Parts: sequence; structure tokens; C-alpha cells
Amino acid sequence: MTENRENIRLSPTAYLQQEETAATKSEYLAGELFPMVGGTANHNRIVVSLCSALDARLEKGRCEVFSSDLKLWVEAYDLFTYPDVMVICGAVQYYPGRMDVVANPTLIAEVLSKSTGGLDKGEKFTWYRALDSLQDYLLIDQYRVHVDWYHKLANGRWLLTEYVSLEDVLSLESINVELPIRLLYQRVDWSRV
Repeated sequence: MTENRENIRLSPTAYLQQEETAATKSEYLAGELFPMVGGTANHNRIVVSLCSALDARLEKGRCEVFSSDLKLWVEAYDLFTYPDVMVICGAVQYYPGRMDVVANPTLIAEVLSKSTGGLDKGEKFTWYRALDSLQDYLLIDQYRVHVDWYHKLANGRWLLTEYVSLEDVLSLESINVELPIRLLYQRVDWSRV
């Protein structure tokens, strides 16, 4: 995560209480807070397009899509974060006593930005892999047509497939969805990248 200038150490309970009234979102890792930066218009366009495409294709009642307002808890790393998009299949597992923190996504997607791209590709993916429920991790570049799809194999290893064409179609077997790459980028303003 980005450098924590304030060096604040909080318990998970104190963090969650503070987050309820905070003017800006912060992520939490082992007692430290990391303020989140705002996204670009293209970043948000991709998130909305992905959520819409997934919601239209998901089997009703089996899986549902959530956007970045919902926190994710990764117990193994004492991490609370706000992924751009999550899909949860089956019953939602919540952090004890909370309805705004989940713990069992099947799919996580992050739209890459210049400030967080390295983190999303590196440490966050390491942290997310600690979730037994996670089957798919998408990294979507907002500056060019490029999607990295990591899929968990039966042996626990992760397979990377790259998509670099608007004509490509991503087959997400874990959620039974065919996702045309062109849908992710349909509203992107390429003059602003």
C-alpha cells in the first residue's frame, strides 16, 4: 500500500467504527490505515461497465456482484480493503457483527491506476490468494486494452491469461459467465488516457 503518513494504529473494531463516519475511505492492514485516492472517469466507467455486464449475465440467486462500497476482509493478513468489483456465489459470509464487510468473494476485479497498479498486481494479489473462496482475479488496465485474468486451478496453482483485443471473450467458469472484453471498455474516453 502507499506510505502511511499518519502512522495510526487501530484495532479492527476502531477502524470499522471510524470508517462509518470518515469523509474519505481508508484501507486497513494490521493496524495501519492507508487513505484511498479517487479514481478517474475512465476508471469508474470500466467499473460500472463490468458490474453491469456481470449483473446481466450472472445466474439469478446463485451469484451477485458488488462494487467498491463494500469492504473485503482477508483474515489471514488482518486486511480490510475495497476491491473495485467482487462477485460472491452462495451465501454471503460477513465479518462478525457487520453487514458492510464480506469475506468470501469468488471473483475480485481491480481496475489499474498509475498509483495502485503495482500494489494490485503484487501484494494485493498475494493477500487475496489467502481467501479459499477466490477463484478468479481480474486486473483491468484503464490506459489500454489489456486484461490479466488469473484463474485458480484444481491443484491450487494460478494460471494467467492475457486479453489484449476488444474481440476477445473471457470465459469465467467459476461464475458461468462469458464476458466480451469490448463491454469493459465501451465507454472509455481514449483521448483522456
